[in-house]
Amino acid sequence: MQTYVALLYSIILGEGRRVVMSDLKAMAEGLGLKNPRTLVATGNLVFEARAMDVAKLEQRLETAFEKTFGRHVVIIVRRAEDWLKLATGNPFPAESAETGDQVAVRVMRKPAPADGVAALQAYAADDEKVASVDGDIWVVFSRERPSSRLLAASNHKRMGIGTSRNWNTVRRLAEMVRGIGE
Repeated sequence: MQTYVALLYSIILGEGRRVVMSDLKAMAEGLGLKNPRTLVATGNLVFEARAMDVAKLEQRLETAFEKTFGRHVVIIVRRAEDWLKLATGNPFPAESAETGDQVAVRVMRKPAPADGVAALQAYAADDEKVASVDGDIWVVFSRERPSSRLLAASNHKRMGIGTSRNWNTVRRLAEMVRGIGE
């Protein structure tokens, strides 16, 4: 069996409707996925399944989600070892230790284009940072500004399909994958 991390993009179903994590777990169990567990109510799922192609697993999850909840949602899946590599590859460890909620990674389905990531620098405020690691986009957001131009600039059209998680969530998912704190 292989452990996987699945990240759902924007799981708001409509006015006042959210996905309940117990329903998400039940959907995963219905697919035959083992030991599904969630982290916070924003669509983070860790589970075990037989080793398979990640793209096929993403498609299975997306199809089941649409059937179960009536809306298509992008789901990005990483194998446990790839998630741990992502977490240990954090290019901003000092900032993450200081303000984990201000450091985020946009986990990409396919690697973000290098020229697109380089272009993001133009949208960064003086106290913001951007880096690409293995095709994922890491950002340190400003504590001084309530909104960043980087969010809009790193959209699907420019960078490709991806979903963001802050460092606190990345770290906690890595702990779940390792079996710590369950």
